[in-house]
Amino acid sequence: MYKVKVNDAHDFELYAENGVVKLDGETLDLNVKELAGGHLHVIHQHKSYRAEIVSQNPDDKTVAVKVNGRLYEVTVEDQYDRLLKAMGLNGVAGKLALEIKAPMPGLVLSINVSEGQEIKKGDSLLVLEAMKMENMLKATTDGVVKKIFAGKGDKVEKGQVLIEFTA
Repeated sequence: MYKVKVNDAHDFELYAENGVVKLDGETLDLNVKELAGGHLHVIHQHKSYRAEIVSQNPDDKTVAVKVNGRLYEVTVEDQYDRLLKAMGLNGVAGKLALEIKAPMPGLVLSINVSEGQEIKKGDSLLVLEAMKMENMLKATTDGVVKKIFAGKGDKVEKGQVLIEFTA
């Protein structure tokens, strides 16, 4: 599920999986056709829309979309963005963080890096099972893994340092 904000004014919850799109819990019946030059033709509720992505900024997850000639600024947040915010690792703080802490109590299912390994922002570091859900913890910045404090199968507490790295 994604949290979507349009023009800093309108908030929506968007769910898209296996061809099903839901907006605020309501299933949308969309007919989408890709056109040349990155344009899209969309039919929704017997109305036709022409859309194009004008610009994208993957760092702050914003997209400028033009629909039928009107420009919309769209910000998209996924579950990992919300998790990072909950951990206090969003924005500048996330770029400067030199350790990954457990966002909640859980069980370490796997560790995907080793000490001394070079990592890039967005790399998967480890998988933590909490409340019967698997949570992938990713690197918030480029760096080198300095120390790993948890192992596969370890039970960890909220706030426990799991991985330390240098920028």
